[in-house]
Amino acid sequence: MLATMRREVLLGSPFFAQLRPAEMDELLANALERRLTRGMLIFAKGDPGSFMLAVMSGLIRVGATSADGREITLNVIGPGEIVGEIALLDGRPRSADAVAVEDTVVMVIERRFFLPFLTRHEGLVERILGVLCDRLRRTSAALEELALLDLPGRMARMLLKLAADYGTPFETGVRIEIRLSQRDMSNLVAATRESVNKQFKVWRDAEIIGTDGGHIVIRDMAALYRVLGE
Repeated sequence: MLATMRREVLLGSPFFAQLRPAEMDELLANALERRLTRGMLIFAKGDPGSFMLAVMSGLIRVGATSADGREITLNVIGPGEIVGEIALLDGRPRSADAVAVEDTVVMVIERRFFLPFLTRHEGLVERILGVLCDRLRRTSAALEELALLDLPGRMARMLLKLAADYGTPFETGVRIEIRLSQRDMSNLVAATRESVNKQFKVWRDAEIIGTDGGHIVIRDMAALYRVLGE
């Protein structure tokens, strides 16, 4: 059961979905399981990039601290996603911090194994480069949105992405199954907590969103798409 779960987690990541069955077997045989407690610092900016993580359960926040002490959330990594793959490949220091948002279980893949693994399997480097190029394009698109969209647009895009990645049907809407702090959400849309809370109140009053047990529920997906002009 555990081996099947590990395989499904890796296959759910575009980074590893390109692997053939024999390649996947070899990778899993060399992966280690690690349990992280809520609030645990997994790695810090500047640390050696000696491993990457695949999330089996839980949530990891990737972020940084600005020169004036402000925390910036760059990404939130959930089950089936990976973190640390760039440093795994180039061996350079980490470019951000990673912290467990809640109790989390990960698979650890070490660089000392992964680089020889790449060289042994013809064509694998080319397949992985394609995935990394796609990720770079999506990062560029996200930066463009931050520059061009107003706050309601950025928040609508964030909620729709969270719904696509972590949403489940709930009554007449979609319940986002991860819980992010107000700080994390404001960081994701490059805004203050006060302005994000104000916009959330507008949408709650309009019954576009709601809450359930601390989780955000999107009650009117079409309204969020209209905010984006879609």
